[in-house]
Amino acid sequence: MHNLAIALQLNGYKVTGSDDEIFEPSKSRLRERGLLPENQGWYPDKITKDIDAIILGMHARIDNPELLKAQELGIKIYSYPEFLYYHSQDKVRVVIGGSHGKTTITGMVMHVLKNAGLPFDYLVGSKLKDFDVMVKLSEDAPIMIFEGDEYLSSPIDRRPKFHWYKPNIALLSGIAWDHINVFPTEAVYDEQFSIFIDLMQKGGALIYCQDDEKLKEIVENSREDIKKIPYSVPDFKIENGITSLITASGPVQLEIFGKHNLLNLNGARLICNQLGIKDEQFYKAISSFDGAANRLELVAKNGISRLFKDFAHAPSKVRATIEAVREQFPDHKLVACLELHTFSSLNKNFLGQYSGSFDKVDEGCVFYNPHALSLKRLPDLQPGEIAEAFDFKNLAIFADSKELVRWLTKQTSEKVIYLMMSSGNFDGIDLNTLAKETL
Repeated sequence: MHNLAIALQLNGYKVTGSDDEIFEPSKSRLRERGLLPENQGWYPDKITKDIDAIILGMHARIDNPELLKAQELGIKIYSYPEFLYYHSQDKVRVVIGGSHGKTTITGMVMHVLKNAGLPFDYLVGSKLKDFDVMVKLSEDAPIMIFEGDEYLSSPIDRRPKFHWYKPNIALLSGIAWDHINVFPTEAVYDEQFSIFIDLMQKGGALIYCQDDEKLKEIVENSREDIKKIPYSVPDFKIENGITSLITASGPVQLEIFGKHNLLNLNGARLICNQLGIKDEQFYKAISSFDGAANRLELVAKNGISRLFKDFAHAPSKVRATIEAVREQFPDHKLVACLELHTFSSLNKNFLGQYSGSFDKVDEGCVFYNPHALSLKRLPDLQPGEIAEAFDFKNLAIFADSKELVRWLTKQTSEKVIYLMMSSGNFDGIDLNTLAKETL
């Protein structure tokens, strides 16, 4: 939401906003642009008929006093994705969806298009190097790139965000049940992707990962008036800890690694092909892509040891990230730590999905913050329930971040990889400080 506020301000709109909690980096970035509210909280008296439109974030409550006042006055209320669709109606819409890899694929496409000098608008879910904001809107760019999130649009618009975008070009990276709080069964979750395909523009192109059997079946049984383009892992090699693509023009050395990232890269290549980018041009640009923030991001290294952070939180993402690190660093001790932070991961009925996810780890731990449980109005979790669900020998479980840090500092080795996985912040642990203490 704060990125959208900045994008609209840059376009000359007068923007104001409210929130009851504002965290970093949003707080500093809003302050820099004079957009930070003077006081936190809700002020219905500020909602007047002079306002042209209100954009409602997903996490507002349905009884929010400012929302109720706007409804009473009849002010136009957009959900976040509805407004972006409204902005992009006359553009070629490219939507990257799927349960995993969305941010990375979106970032790859943006990186290549920028290198090619093509103008485009965009929405991406993480900070990217060489891009000041995570949302860009303009009147003249002919293309808009969307990261297509399947979570709900707003408290008064319960459809998934990516159902709004109606793409000309779409990519689906895979399907793995998530967001149990809004999609109570796997079948209900899967259905959202079928609906997404049904909402594509006639004659559009759908790029999909054929390695995902469920996705493959859904795509092959979907409508016939769109072009369907499958992709898989490209040929590659790993030498001295560096991954290179094997292409018709010779090897292409990469900054990124892991089979899931190579899948992402191949999907991004096919999107760029649809936008007129040739393979050679794509490979030249992608060789300098070093990832999105928090996506297998290197925090620090010391000799041959490293500490990475990753946004992985859903079971499939955790498995893919661990497998990537294990394949890239087969001779290192791998210490993996996962924070349970989302509605799904903190739900004891969902925890069993993590069974086996730590199988390729040498030492593993799980952290959860009791405050997160209370904010999400979920019942307490017991360490025994987590241990049983993960089914990993000697799994360390912490609800106190100081105890977690003490455990991590004891896992030292001559060659060690620390992998910190979370969509939260481990209750404020400074990973740079942690790296100094562990490496």
